[in-house]
Amino acid sequence: MFRSPVHKFHIPVMGLGFSIDTPIKVAHFGIDSVISIIDDDLIEKMRKFHCKNFEVPYEAISTKEEDYRAKRITAYLNLVNDIVQANFNNLKNSFGEKGGALDKYIDMLPDDSELKLKYDEAVANKNLYEIEDLVLSQLRLGSIDVNIMTKVDKPNYNKDEQLPVRYNDAHASLRGFANSILNSSIVLSAGLNPRLYSYFEEFEDFFPNENGELNKKIILKVSDYRSAIIQGKFLAKKGLWISEYRIESGLNCGGHAFATDGYLMGPILEEFKQNRESLVNTLHEIYIDALKKKNKVINKIPRKIKITAQGGVGTFDEQNFLLDHFQVDSVGWGTPFLLVPEATNVDQNTLSLLINATEDDLYLSRISPLGVPFNSIKGNTKDIEKLENALNGKPGSSCPKKYLQSNTEFSNKPICTASQTYQSKKIDQLKSQNLDSGQFEAEYKKIIDKACLCVGLATSALKKNSAAEKLDGEGVLICPGPNLAYFSSIVTLKEMIDHIYGRINIIHRKDRPNMFMKELKLYLNYLKDEIAEEKGSPSVSRLKYFDTFQSNISDGIEYYKNLFSSTQNKIIKIESTIQQDIIDLENEFELLKEQMNILNLLPVRCEEFSNSSIEVH
Repeated sequence: MFRSPVHKFHIPVMGLGFSIDTPIKVAHFGIDSVISIIDDDLIEKMRKFHCKNFEVPYEAISTKEEDYRAKRITAYLNLVNDIVQANFNNLKNSFGEKGGALDKYIDMLPDDSELKLKYDEAVANKNLYEIEDLVLSQLRLGSIDVNIMTKVDKPNYNKDEQLPVRYNDAHASLRGFANSILNSSIVLSAGLNPRLYSYFEEFEDFFPNENGELNKKIILKVSDYRSAIIQGKFLAKKGLWISEYRIESGLNCGGHAFATDGYLMGPILEEFKQNRESLVNTLHEIYIDALKKKNKVINKIPRKIKITAQGGVGTFDEQNFLLDHFQVDSVGWGTPFLLVPEATNVDQNTLSLLINATEDDLYLSRISPLGVPFNSIKGNTKDIEKLENALNGKPGSSCPKKYLQSNTEFSNKPICTASQTYQSKKIDQLKSQNLDSGQFEAEYKKIIDKACLCVGLATSALKKNSAAEKLDGEGVLICPGPNLAYFSSIVTLKEMIDHIYGRINIIHRKDRPNMFMKELKLYLNYLKDEIAEEKGSPSVSRLKYFDTFQSNISDGIEYYKNLFSSTQNKIIKIESTIQQDIIDLENEFELLKEQMNILNLLPVRCEEFSNSSIEVH
């Protein structure tokens, strides 16, 4: 059974390894967090590590076993659940211990928490029976949630024989979670995967039990309302309910950046706020009809849908604004927690890199083999490692994990664009094209720029915990969001939570922009890069893209102008510079529009495109 959270924030998934065991560290304090469950190799190594650490018998699950991937995930999640429960019991048993885990739990709660107020009152009145009752009945565990990137779902093989779809990576990960003892949620990110979504129907825990409750819930990470309603309807038709829409900034986030067509976070949140009731009612009708057809338990009252937000949040005022004005249920704090060793797995060398990072060090790279922009940091050891390999005449990775194999340019069986196999073939192809030295160098750099995310994003967790006898590579890849530039010191878990709730301030810089203005600036920089990529006559689809992009940016700027003038001193303390920031960014945008017009990227409106004689490329 799911319980109401005690905190107003959650810790989203971070890479493959940075939050791989975060629930073990924070769930007993009532904090929700998310584990990535795509990398079964990392998961098995961390299971072995934690079994030893907590003196639990460990029996290895070999890659030779039938369905080993799902079995490894199930075993790890069950172990995490057991450890979290043990931590929670120890916390409750610290009752009466001054400065113990229970005191820390209470101290970290938001100041307006009913539990905290009752507890403090009972302590003041020395009412031991009431204190004990609070400990036993009202403390809440944080949720042990999991994440799957839906598109990381390549087929797997037994020698040369392709296995059935159920053994695909994301399918096996889903099965591993579904077979676990967890009562928690699975976060789906990276868009609609129809086959994977249909696979949910095979697991009873996603349907109402005899009490009408869901043993396991679905959370959908989205970047706009249209995607939410499309995916919500797709799942509702199968009798599957989305319990939460997790709205993430397109660019002001960590990891892969799924940029919208200039559609900004503020207007997106507003659309969810205005349409929340309609969304629930629309999906409820479809959902109930599907449950009837499946002869499942039906609840006449629509289930609740949580709306949460994440991406670039950095201050107490910003969190409050999201909670109060947009009425979100929780706020995700990801990147800042990379500087909290108590909560995440970042090795010492990478921590030093993070605390010294500036805006210029954090950039939107093209290193992902998925072909999606990826937030990275200059000077990471994985980049150094891949450049050394190229200089030594061996560009690319040995591709030991193979999760991101998707390219079929040189073979029927997919390979990864970061692999040695692909890059050697691509470079040979490049050499045969008789390019001049400048062109060759530019194309060569694009090829060797692709990095092995599978290894790079897992290595830090293994290094920090000494959880592997042998590493697949020493280089660490980390994927913080742009917000990291304003956090410059390692902090404790309590210090970070005190910052989140406004009890202290760990940001020492005075020039940090408002999260919405930062995102707008990131989108303008993104548009600049897109304009720079244009060569020759643009296709009709590109013209439509630029037209839509600039239209959404224009609407977003207008929305912010109205929002921050009407809400000032009413809902939130608005930064004194925000009005000027809007003016400056609007002027920058007008210059970009002029540049697009000069380059003939905005010659006609979308509705006129069908009548144009523009050449289609």
